Amino acid sequence: MALRRMHGTRIKLLFASLMVATIAACGGPSALRCQPGETRQFHDLLYFGTAIGSPPVAEVSETQWQGFVDEVLSRHFADGLTVIPAAGQWKPAAGVPLRERSYVLSLVHSGSPEVESSISAAIDHYKRAFDQESVLRVRSPACVAFR
Repeated sequence: MALRRMHGTRIKLLFASLMVATIAACGGPSALRCQPGETRQFHDLLYFGTAIGSPPVAEVSETQWQGFVDEVLSRHFADGLTVIPAAGQWKPAAGVPLRERSYVLSLVHSGSPEVESSISAAIDHYKRAFDQESVLRVRSPACVAFR
């Protein structure tokens, strides 16, 4: 009987150890170790396509895009942003891959609720204004320093 109890205890300890190791391996942002002088932030890349409609019937013009940058993005991200012109490709549910001019917005931020709200508001505004299905968001932890 004592042997069976000891065997059950070992299994429980082994299971608990595996769970701790699994959780530690997941890492996440807390696992990011910054160098002295760097701060932990988040880096977001937002991908904005310019084809309007599905199938595309028009395109967001450079003037319209610049208006969006000036009126929406600059207001929400006054601390700074970077816009990178790009060429994108995607495949609708039914159809062949479509190519479109696009823009990538790069943001470095604290991840505060205010910033999260601003990102959501900017995405929602773009989708409504330019009849977009979606805006791709890629979020990563980052170590940041001006040197």
